[in-house]
Amino acid sequence: MVRLGLATTLLAAASFAQAAQQKAPAVVPGAYIVEYEDSHDPTSILASIKGDATIRKDIRHELFKGASFQFKDLNKADDLASKIAAMSGVKALYPVRRYSIPEHTVHSTGSAVQEVVAKRDTGNDTFSPHLMTQVNKFRDSGITGKGIKIAVIDTGIDYLHPALGGCFGPGCLVSYGTDLVGDDFNGSNTPVPDSDPMDTCNGHGSHVSGVISGNTNNPYGIIGAATDVTLGAYRVFGCSGDVGNDILIEAYLKAYDDGSDIITASIGGASGWPEDSWAAVVSRIVEKGVPCLVSAGNDGATGIFYASTAANGKRVTAVASVDNILAPALLSEASYSVANGSLSTFGFTAGSPSAWANVSLPVWSVNFNTADTANGCEAFPDDTPDLSKYIVLIRRGTCTFVQKAQNAAAKGAKYIIYYNNVSGSTKVDVSAVAGVKAAAMVTSETGVAWIKALQAGTQVTVNMADPETAPKNLNNFPNTATPGFLSTYTSWGPTYEVDVKPQISSPGGMILSTYPRALGSYAVLSGTSMACPLAAATWALVMQKRGTKDPKVLENLFSATAHPNLFNDGTKTYPMLAPVAQQGAGLIQAWDAANANALLSVSSISFNDTEHFKPLQSFEVTNTGKKAVTYQLGHTSAATAYTFANDNSIGPAAFPNELVDAKATLVLTPAKLTLNPGQKKTVTVLAIPPLGLDAKRLPVYSGYITLNGTDSTGYSLPYQGVVGSMRSVTVLDKQNSYLSQSSDATYAPVAAGTTFTLPPAGKANDTLYANTVYPTIVLTLSMGSAEVHADVVNSKGKTIGQVLTFPARWNPRGTFEWNWDGALSDGTYAPADTYKITLKALKIYGNSKWPLDWETQTTEPFTIKYAAKSKRAFTA
Repeated sequence: MVRLGLATTLLAAASFAQAAQQKAPAVVPGAYIVEYEDSHDPTSILASIKGDATIRKDIRHELFKGASFQFKDLNKADDLASKIAAMSGVKALYPVRRYSIPEHTVHSTGSAVQEVVAKRDTGNDTFSPHLMTQVNKFRDSGITGKGIKIAVIDTGIDYLHPALGGCFGPGCLVSYGTDLVGDDFNGSNTPVPDSDPMDTCNGHGSHVSGVISGNTNNPYGIIGAATDVTLGAYRVFGCSGDVGNDILIEAYLKAYDDGSDIITASIGGASGWPEDSWAAVVSRIVEKGVPCLVSAGNDGATGIFYASTAANGKRVTAVASVDNILAPALLSEASYSVANGSLSTFGFTAGSPSAWANVSLPVWSVNFNTADTANGCEAFPDDTPDLSKYIVLIRRGTCTFVQKAQNAAAKGAKYIIYYNNVSGSTKVDVSAVAGVKAAAMVTSETGVAWIKALQAGTQVTVNMADPETAPKNLNNFPNTATPGFLSTYTSWGPTYEVDVKPQISSPGGMILSTYPRALGSYAVLSGTSMACPLAAATWALVMQKRGTKDPKVLENLFSATAHPNLFNDGTKTYPMLAPVAQQGAGLIQAWDAANANALLSVSSISFNDTEHFKPLQSFEVTNTGKKAVTYQLGHTSAATAYTFANDNSIGPAAFPNELVDAKATLVLTPAKLTLNPGQKKTVTVLAIPPLGLDAKRLPVYSGYITLNGTDSTGYSLPYQGVVGSMRSVTVLDKQNSYLSQSSDATYAPVAAGTTFTLPPAGKANDTLYANTVYPTIVLTLSMGSAEVHADVVNSKGKTIGQVLTFPARWNPRGTFEWNWDGALSDGTYAPADTYKITLKALKIYGNSKWPLDWETQTTEPFTIKYAAKSKRAFTA
């Protein structure tokens, strides 16, 4: 028998005030994953749901024995699920969660890059992400990952791309894998698997694969870090939509069974808890000796404590993103003239929309101030001409591209070109602005030149070109804003149990790689999705160099040799190291990892919070080299990040969190140690948290233990802790948890005493009741909660049960809504009466048996009654 861990069908919605909007993985209504006890015969369990459910996946594996299934009647689903959870031989029951196609930013695309890239393949590796991570030293030494198999769980791979091998199967770069879903799969329909993992319609998996090993047997240049590895493609997404975690589990197990040495996935969703089924399976694969690297996520705007799954799994390597030192751009070529003179060429990045074909118009600008930080952010002046006769030139700045476009469109603008305020160029999307037919971006230099000409009173005429057919050129601009610093979008840890996440950082911002031929062949993208595959490739290189595939050894080596960097908020750099919660151990230095002579026994240390403080810890250091080395031990602090903006805040502050220079004190024993070849010694660490901090604001301190050797080598070990109690943190935002109604798109609270007429029991899906207004439960979690209840309390003050699909377990922070048709979690319906809903959220580290560890909020009273049954009702 197992305790039922059901999750609600709540969907992410608008956020609370402190942080940006948060996205939680949706749940497939009526779908569950059951895990059996290892020795149990599942025949009786499967027989118990025959007729009531269809089997989604039947998984019989040494690492996960279970099945996923879909109940046919959603109104009975949770009652039946509760009965299954109580059956003998059931180890756990999880909801089927849906994870979206990985997010990434497309800066530019274009196949004409091939001619330019080819010039890089004539000598040593000078590709900037490789220089940043020391990958170039492997290639220059002839180490290219030969013999290592890397599985890529993603959108598939365009393996016919010449830089990705040109074929699929034995002897090809992409030599194994499968399509688990089919082109038309969107997450809500039935997958149609086949054996061909081709990606022609999304591009994410093809870009990821190029980062790992692109350009093995073609003249187009160095893109991949480990060009002689073998790739396995496991397609888990169709051309759009999302995927259930049962399919992700199946993909991981297939990759494991196919003998993959490394598994990488740039997929995830808000969590903060390592206990969900997908993360648990990935952790088991690591325990079996296969390193699994997962991107940390792209939700940096939401601030600290926003770890993603399955990256937050135990022993899973979560990879954060740093920005490239260069800003590569694939620019389409067009021309312009000044005062009707000779034509000059320039490059542009087409935006959305992009109807630029045959557009030739003079340029108009709001003003001539090329340092204007808010150019175009205010309504244009009354004497503005009819802008339909111009291309409007606007400087990139503080307000959004859309706001600038709206102001221009209000004066008739149809064509808009933005000029950058930093190096390079990127794609803009103003497709939501009515009247705008095309948008683009040009470099700062181009825009400034045009402004100067306009200021001198001369006309600038721009002759645009169709971006689909225009010649394209690769331009490598210096990244003058954030070179080598943590990407502002990279998600922050730690987990709610203060596990260190992420583990490591890798270049992910502005990365050039392969793209499906149908979408342009090459592209510059940004995201932790790009950082993770490069890290996986470096794992392969170190595997080959050191001759080990042990996940723990590899992670410890990479952690000890990584380079922590200073904090940069996207506009300026601060004189303190970025917190471990943002960068982990720091930027990968793969060659140093491959040649390290000191092996640490751990990759990080967590001292936990004040209530669960673990002040005395230890780690071992082994000399794997051939000479004796003496190490001087020390430590350096990173910035301490306040979780909350002030003592009264509900929910973490948005990025950038307030950082202070508050240092922990570490006593390291011994302070110096000498290790002979093969010798191992233990170092004890006694931690004293920083003093003078406001514990109510939950400051997260961190830093790095340092080991500097007499052989001129240096190693570091990240540590982390929390001043304050995680248990005392408010998890339920009471002000933003209330009752609303389904007819209100803003989800405003309803007045006390509101009456709702609901469909007859079990008839919510009948078309006759399509216009029903339901009571809507609005739940806001300001921090994650391991368990949430929604108790239904009748007019006599008696709790008659919980709203259908509660309790919800392992919940991230965010705001969620759920329309209630009167169904209770035991499969019955609440009778007509006046009710209140009491929402309960378990505190972090809380004991569910202790009433004081629950936070509660009760809605205003409301009345439900049921419509009379009608013979005309039929099911949609």
